[in-house]
Amino acid sequence: MRLRIRVAHWPRRTLILTDTPRPNCPNCDGEGGHNRDYGDYETGEYAGTEWDPCPCWDEDRRWALLPIPRLPRRRQPHVDPWSNDYSDEPPF
Repeated sequence: MRLRIRVAHWPRRTLILTDTPRPNCPNCDGEGGHNRDYGDYETGEYAGTEWDPCPCWDEDRRWALLPIPRLPRRRQPHVDPWSNDYSDEPPF
């Protein structure tokens, strides 16, 4: 098992500990699986892509470690850049 810390964004931002594919796997070359294109039986046209996961890892194996709280945004008071607080003289 090769564990890695990641950030999950659904349903809420959380730090998770997840398994990663074996980097020297001869079946998937460390990618975790293969994309497989398939076509419609009647016309033979492209119908989509399926993901075939490799048995060297379990993509559903993950543990939530720490939910990340949402910090409220601070509202900055509106400052007019052209107000009389600045000098009217050119910068010589």
